[in-house]
Amino acid sequence: MEKFQTLTSKVMPLDRVNVDTDQIIPKQFLKRIERTGYEDFLFFDWRKDPGFELNNARYKGAQILVAARNFGCGSSREHAAWALSDYGFRCVIAPTFADIFHSNAGKNGILLVTLPEEQVQTLLDRASHRDGYTLTVSLKESTIRDEQGFATTFAIDPFRRDCLLEGLDDIGLTLRHAAELDQFEKQHDAAFWVKPRAGEGAQA
Repeated sequence: MEKFQTLTSKVMPLDRVNVDTDQIIPKQFLKRIERTGYEDFLFFDWRKDPGFELNNARYKGAQILVAARNFGCGSSREHAAWALSDYGFRCVIAPTFADIFHSNAGKNGILLVTLPEEQVQTLLDRASHRDGYTLTVSLKESTIRDEQGFATTFAIDPFRRDCLLEGLDDIGLTLRHAAELDQFEKQHDAAFWVKPRAGEGAQA
């Protein structure tokens, strides 16, 4: 998982409430067995509308998504986080997030930032009306700022913050204890493994 420390990027606004995981990645794409390659299916149904924000060239390359409240509600599919990440979004800012999506996003390297609704609306308005609108998000300092004077801080769970800063997903966290796990297995084998006596073993 890529480390997240400081990100400066264009912003894509998505001024819709209750954006659910069924819209982020529709059900017909859940049959895929890979964990990558979902970027073409992100917001698949909404992208059929030429006016949808993801189809707007002015937001091409944006790594920060600003959305309205209750982003990521609906089913618990982790594919929603995979699709956002594969497309290139590394940070989502909204007033509120669904709990399960919040967990899935963090485990896949996406920083979720919760801000008061009035601040989010300011960002939505600026991103909608200013070409090339950018934000700088610093996870180290827990700050967000733009070049027009907007500046704020945000709170984040310390454990999730450390994982994102270090680029550690669940597997990475486990591998940090690889030496201790190896030692435990050796001790376990020595204590409980019984060597077969002569003549014992598989029979023909």
